[in-house]
Amino acid sequence: MAQARKSTHPKRVGTVLILSMIFIVIFSALAISMLTLSSTNAQLASNQHKVDYALASAESGLEVERYWLNRVMLPSATPEPDYLSTIVSLVKDDLTAEGITNITLSDSGAFAPVVLNSTNGQNFEGQLNIDANSTNTLHVQASGGAGQVSRTIGVSFDIDDYKWPIFNYGMATKGPINYSGNPTTLVASENWEADIYVESSSSLIAVDIDGNINFDGNLTIGNPAANVEFDGDIQIAGEHGEDAVNNHVTIGEDAYVEFPVPDTAHFESYATGMLIDSSTDPNFFEQSGIVLINAKIAAGTNPDFKGNVNIQGILFIESPNTVIFSGNVALFGIIVGDGDLATDPVTDGLTFLGNFASGSYPPGAEFDAIRQEEGTSILAPGFAGTFAGNFSTVEGVVALSGMHFSGNVSALIKGTLINYSDDPMVVEGNPSMMFDRAGNVKIPAGFDTYKVLTYNPSSYQEF
Repeated sequence: MAQARKSTHPKRVGTVLILSMIFIVIFSALAISMLTLSSTNAQLASNQHKVDYALASAESGLEVERYWLNRVMLPSATPEPDYLSTIVSLVKDDLTAEGITNITLSDSGAFAPVVLNSTNGQNFEGQLNIDANSTNTLHVQASGGAGQVSRTIGVSFDIDDYKWPIFNYGMATKGPINYSGNPTTLVASENWEADIYVESSSSLIAVDIDGNINFDGNLTIGNPAANVEFDGDIQIAGEHGEDAVNNHVTIGEDAYVEFPVPDTAHFESYATGMLIDSSTDPNFFEQSGIVLINAKIAAGTNPDFKGNVNIQGILFIESPNTVIFSGNVALFGIIVGDGDLATDPVTDGLTFLGNFASGSYPPGAEFDAIRQEEGTSILAPGFAGTFAGNFSTVEGVVALSGMHFSGNVSALIKGTLINYSDDPMVVEGNPSMMFDRAGNVKIPAGFDTYKVLTYNPSSYQEF
């Protein structure tokens, strides 16, 4: 009988232990990798959080700087090399006046660091500089910090002439308007050209019209307690009756519009021609066809021009003076009355008994220096103006302290009629005024008194 053989296999001693060690090593490596990755991600998130904080701080600083710079109004006479120092001085004065102590600005244009959040180290600082290649550009930088991280952003402001809101209107008067007839205001192209603003702070009747009205533009009353009185048919901006009043007459909803004080003294240097004073031959005023070229009327002369007068360039009138033009006046330039808005115009006046019309400067080298003075026909604050004849083409702004129209008003007006007086602006008869202002110069001569900073959003950049 054969003996059965027993089959035996060698024992695999330690295999499980080795496999376990391998898995432990693998999982440990994975765990360490995950821990490292998590720590890295946490650090990256923390760093990004700090970057976001720093950028937010810089943007907060820029908004603060923009706020104070938007309030700046530089005198137009400021020399370009003094732009930065003047801007800095104005901002510093504004901060002081408003009681702001945590924002300080140095003479060099540097904003000292301002703490936003002491817990996470948020702060900002800034710098103002005039562009080295463009003196009408102000660069503004803001640097924000969060711990050890900082970010810097910058924008630019254009230094522009300031346009007074009063020139958004075809007529603007501090006192009320009294129409005795049937007034018509038309426009050359757009309705806003004939908009009317009446402050009427001292009168509860802002506009009093006896007859029918046909206004192309809207009517705005500054005094919220004032009202309008229409006795006839009402048509405003194409609508009639109650709809015209409800949709195109605004009372007291807008803030009062500021009446700018023009710079009349600026024009005296142009008056290099004839001087009319007490020594002028009385027979001179009896002539007709007088031509006044860049002339001046001395204070206290009180002339009465009996015949027709042709005014070319500047006619500069010192105060006090009452000037009467008994004949027709053809104006090819600007009449400037150097009056005082703070005084009642009892000693200063301009009276036009004949026809009045104005146009642009004549050709000739004697007017070359003044040609840039555009957009104004009569600039006489403190002078009351009376127009008893035909009032026709007007090349630019007419600014007076009192206006009385009693003749035939059929005028094409290429500027704003401004009445600085609290007394009524009186318009008799059936006046027709067409306003053609869409192509006007932005800043009429004599009113370029300030410059402002205009933010340029396309200039934004991160450094």
